[in-house]
Amino acid sequence: QVQLVESGGGLVQAGGSLRLSCAASGRAVSSYPMGWFRQAPGNEREFVATVSWSGGSTYYADSVKGRFTISRDTDKNTVYLQMNSLKPEDTAVYYCAASREYYRSSYQLTTDSRYDYWGQGTQVTVSS
Repeated sequence: QVQLVESGGGLVQAGGSLRLSCAASGRAVSSYPMGWFRQAPGNEREFVATVSWSGGSTYYADSVKGRFTISRDTDKNTVYLQMNSLKPEDTAVYYCAASREYYRSSYQLTTDSRYDYWGQGTQVTVSS
C-alpha cells in the first residue's frame, strides 16, 4: 500500500513563495513517477508538474512553467514543489500523486487517470 502525505501549504501574498512536500511510503514507491495536481473551487483538478522516478525528467503545465520547480529526494522518498512568483490564480488545493506507469515519458503523465495513488491535499491560498 502506498501512502502520500502532503505538507507545506498556507497563505502567502502574491509574488511570494512556498515549498510543498510530499512524503511517500510503501512498496516500490521509489520507482514511481510522481506528480502534483491542483483543484480550485468550482474547477476540475488540473495537472501542475511531474517528475520521473529518477528525478531526471520533469514536465510542467504551461501556467506554471518558469515559476514552479518539481524535484524529488530518492533517499527520503519525498517529492517537492517549489512555487515562486505566486499569483492569486494559483490558489487551490494541491495534491501529490504517484503513478505505476514508470515506463511512460513525463509528457504522457499529465492526466489524473495516469495516477494510482493520491494524497489528501494541502491548501495554498495566494492573496492579492
